Amino acid sequence: MTKCTKAFASFFLSLFFCIETNILLGQNNTTYSNEVQAKIKQFENNLGLWVQIGNQQFTLADRMKSNHVNGVSIALIKDYKIEWAKGYGWADSAEQRPVTTNTLFQAGSISKSLNGVGILKLAQEGKLNLDSDINIYLRSWKFPYDSLSKGKKITIANLLSYTAGLTVHGFEGYEKGDAIPALIQILNGEKPANSKAIRSMYEPSLKSEYSGGGTTISQLILQDITGQPYDTYMWNNVLNPMGMSNSFYTQPPPADKENLLATGYYNDGKAVKGKYHIYPEQAAAGLWTNPTDLAKYIIETQLSLQGKSNKVLSPETTRLRLTPYIDNSAALGVFIIKKGNENYFNHDGSDEGFVATYYGSMENGNGAVVMANTDNGSLLSEIVNSLAAVYNWKDFYTPKFKKVVTVNNEILESYVGNYKLHRDTLTVTLEKEDLVIRLNSKTKYKIYFTSDTDFFMLEMAGSEQRFTKDKNKKINGFEINDNGYKMQAVKIE
Repeated sequence: MTKCTKAFASFFLSLFFCIETNILLGQNNTTYSNEVQAKIKQFENNLGLWVQIGNQQFTLADRMKSNHVNGVSIALIKDYKIEWAKGYGWADSAEQRPVTTNTLFQAGSISKSLNGVGILKLAQEGKLNLDSDINIYLRSWKFPYDSLSKGKKITIANLLSYTAGLTVHGFEGYEKGDAIPALIQILNGEKPANSKAIRSMYEPSLKSEYSGGGTTISQLILQDITGQPYDTYMWNNVLNPMGMSNSFYTQPPPADKENLLATGYYNDGKAVKGKYHIYPEQAAAGLWTNPTDLAKYIIETQLSLQGKSNKVLSPETTRLRLTPYIDNSAALGVFIIKKGNENYFNHDGSDEGFVATYYGSMENGNGAVVMANTDNGSLLSEIVNSLAAVYNWKDFYTPKFKKVVTVNNEILESYVGNYKLHRDTLTVTLEKEDLVIRLNSKTKYKIYFTSDTDFFMLEMAGSEQRFTKDKNKKINGFEINDNGYKMQAVKIE
């Protein structure tokens, strides 16, 4: 499923559930200065939506409720230090257990960033060469090259930069009680693995194309070189040295950490069966952590880049890790994002019932980490945008400004009806003076018109829609342009 299709599906599959206001006020164990508290309040009261409509503002509480998000945890970095960290909502709504700054979330693909640190430490120590054939270091399994690789060898740098030309974008994880495959079974796509074999799609070093499969090969390389379990090596050599004392790659999680774990939730408000999935693909998706610990990783990276720290990697190795490999974006376990004149290293993450994102500036010691126990990641960018605005990250947040127009009732009534979008039936209804799109009795999204036919919705960032007519000038559907990905909803009655 493409990114934009997933975003659209999550938008229309959301169901409402209640999050009490007192919990939305947030949980932390630290008292901050009046100045910092004022900035937190400023952030909470005006989220950075992709579009600005006049002077209209949206609060964090509003957006958590409308996006059906159980819990959120945030850490803000300023001048190479954690300025504040705070939790909002429920770690587990059934248990009425609130999110605190100690609550642990699944980091999803952010796991790959820390994996990159671990692999580069081995390179720094001379135990592997980033530009050598991966089969030199693979001992318990060999990658089966075929004609699709066109005789070119895959390197470790290819694996870390998503330029190996390999299959398997991501992993679904395993429910508690499921048989958990061994790593080699995952690589070969053999049962009980629920993913396909990791093989070549095309020759390496041709372009950057995301592959969690490639990262999983790097996991085996690390184990084969060190002779240690992956989680043991990563704790001793990466997490603990950086002060990430609450984080771990152990799968399933240790029993003594259970009381800190957030429960994952789907967009319909239901908890993930067993509360979370298990990911033997540790390097690609297996990290449990919180924003405070990830902020320590960001700060260590920033200080190392400035030549002021080397807890794990030297400044030279850190610069290498943050250098795009082929294109202008994918480096070694991170993406490099340019906002105005400033560069940020970044990665997003998504596991079953969890989403996360982080940004660290490469010049000014700024950064943010946001984690949530939901399948709906649209809120994360709004939070980061708001933090960027409050803390004056120049050119980071550049919303679209739209002028909303009033459409007369006769035209609005012509849009009322049912529409088919793929397998979903959407209902457009007129409620009071607003036209809304409904999936069911509990889920509705307001339509904002910019002309008699063109409209947008807050829940679909960057997306624009337009009602269409047939040759008889009768409404026959609406078009969706979701950041260049186009879809058509057909009116059926």
